[in-house]
Amino acid sequence: MLSDQKIQSNSRLGFIGLGHLGSPIARRLAAKFPLVVYDRDRAKAEELRALGATIADDPRSLAVDADVVLSCLPDGAAVEDLYLGSGNVLRSARPTARIIELSTIAPETSRMLHEAAHGYGISMLDVAISGSSPAAEAGALTLFGGGKREDFESCAPIFTAIAHQWFYMGPGGSGVAMKLVVNTLLGLGMEAMAEALALGSLLELPRDLLYSTLAKTAVVPPALTGKLATAGRGDYTPQFPLRLMRKDFGLIVAAAEKSGLFLPATESAAAVNAAEAANGREEDFSAVIRLMEQRFPLQTISTAGH
Repeated sequence: MLSDQKIQSNSRLGFIGLGHLGSPIARRLAAKFPLVVYDRDRAKAEELRALGATIADDPRSLAVDADVVLSCLPDGAAVEDLYLGSGNVLRSARPTARIIELSTIAPETSRMLHEAAHGYGISMLDVAISGSSPAAEAGALTLFGGGKREDFESCAPIFTAIAHQWFYMGPGGSGVAMKLVVNTLLGLGMEAMAEALALGSLLELPRDLLYSTLAKTAVVPPALTGKLATAGRGDYTPQFPLRLMRKDFGLIVAAAEKSGLFLPATESAAAVNAAEAANGREEDFSAVIRLMEQRFPLQTISTAGH
C-alpha cells in the first residue's frame, strides 16, 4: 500500500496500547477492519479477541504484518521506546506502512519521530485525540492531525470509525500542539468551575440548586456541563483521568517555558490538579471540584487579612 492511497476496508490495522482511550478506539476499529492488537497487559488484548482481533506477541511482530500501525500510549517516553527503542516498530514496519500516533506527547518529540519515520521511508501522522472515554465508545472523538495533508486525508476511513470530526493542522507535531491548546482551555475551565462552585458553597447557596442552575447557564461549555451532574453526585469515575490531565498540564507548561511564555492561570490550575492527583486515586479530572470545596474556606481564613 502506497502512503497516498486511501485506506480500504481490508487494510490490516495494528493497534498498540489498550488503555483508557486505546481500548474503546480499538473496539470500534475491530468492527470495521482486520485488526491485530498488542498491550503489555495481555489480558487487555485478549478482551479484543471476541471481536475478531488477532493478538500479537510483541510490537515488532505487529508492525511486520500491519498496513497501518496505530498507537495510544501514556507518555512520550513510552512512545519513543515503542518506535525507536525496545519496541522496534520503525525498524520492523514495511516501508509502505503508515503510522498514526494518537498519544498526547510534546510537539518536539512528535517532530523527532516524524523525522525518524521519514528516514525509514515510512509515512507518519500525529493525530491527537480530544474527547473522553464515553466519546471514544460512541465514535464521537475530535481529532487533530499533523503530517502530510495527503496522508491525513487518505486515512479518513479510519477517522470515520472513531470520530465525528477531524482537522488537519499542519506539518508533523501540529496535531499534538493543537491538543495542548485545547487542553489548556479544558484544564482552566475545570479549575474555574471548581472555584465558582467553592464560592457558591461559601455563600451558602443550596448545593443541588447551585449545581443544577450553573449547568443551565451559557458560561459553562458543553464539555463541562456533564461534569456538574456527576460531581454533584460525588461521582468521580474517570472519563478523562486526573493523572492524564496532570501529564498534559506538564506538557503545556513546559512548552510555554521553552518559548518564554508565562501562563499564570494555567500554572495555578496545574498546581491544584497536581495536589489532587497526589492522592493516587484513579479519578476523573473533575475531582478538583471536591478539592476546592474542601479547601476554599481554609484558604479564605488564611488570607482574611489581605
